[in-house]
Amino acid sequence: MAIIAGTRDGVYRFADDAGTDAERVLDSGNSLRVRTFDGVEGVFAAMTSGLYRSRDGGNTWADLDVPRAEVYSVVASPDGERLYAGTHPAHLSVSTDEGETWRELDGFQDLPSRDDWHTPRHRNEAHVRSLGVHPNRPDRVIAGVEVGGVHASDDRGETWAERRNGLQDDVHHVLVIGQEEYVASCGGGLYRTADAGRSWTRLDTDLDHRYFREAALVDGRLYAAAARDPPGSWRGETGADGVLLESTDRGESFADVSYPGGPEEVVLAWTHDGEPVHAGTNEGRLVRRSADGAWTDAGRAPESIRALESL
Repeated sequence: MAIIAGTRDGVYRFADDAGTDAERVLDSGNSLRVRTFDGVEGVFAAMTSGLYRSRDGGNTWADLDVPRAEVYSVVASPDGERLYAGTHPAHLSVSTDEGETWRELDGFQDLPSRDDWHTPRHRNEAHVRSLGVHPNRPDRVIAGVEVGGVHASDDRGETWAERRNGLQDDVHHVLVIGQEEYVASCGGGLYRTADAGRSWTRLDTDLDHRYFREAALVDGRLYAAAARDPPGSWRGETGADGVLLESTDRGESFADVSYPGGPEEVVLAWTHDGEPVHAGTNEGRLVRRSADGAWTDAGRAPESIRALESL
């Protein structure tokens, strides 16, 4: 099994998970997401230089020419007929011909809070950091904005409703678990909704760490990871002061487990093809969960791993 990793210095490929170093396969800058989708051929890399697609396992890549160059997220509809790209600044585009042409979804700009989406860290602008759909609700698109909250469309992105009440607005990732159930990883907490974002429950109230990047659900087990504070503090003796968390009750309680690199390194990304589960850290370390629940080293990339996908 090969694993594709998006890093601050392009896209890398781990040929296996036997502790080998990764090979860079796309030298095009900072990669925020790498994704594959059922019913759509290839692997996609959302990067600050564009949206790229490889049809041969990462050997060659084509730029899909999204109108706004800085692409932070990508998702395909369950039928594979629509491809969505989220960008910086926070705009959404859709393609119905596998990326040959694009159309901006203007309704996303009509959300009431749109003028409030910004942060000084990102040129005082915002970006669509996460996009999700669920196969049993193909017309619904979920968008997570850093900084701007979560928003939902029930007509394939044409019109939108805000789903940000009770949620910290620094949204890094939205894990779509079911038609109505999502987990949002935010710069100020981990949240879950059971009603498509109309209300949110905070899951990290008993934890000392607040900075979450991404969560994953595999065979009923919820995986999350957090640093005590934002990236600007990830230096010195304690580094990120990270924790790796596992829950068997959808986040009602968590077990803090040990992992290679921790606590100085923090997990930023997850991937799985069933079992095993793999995770990537801010220092480029790939780790793997074995059948007995232990986490072990599985490879290294030269830069921070920001996204992972199994091929």
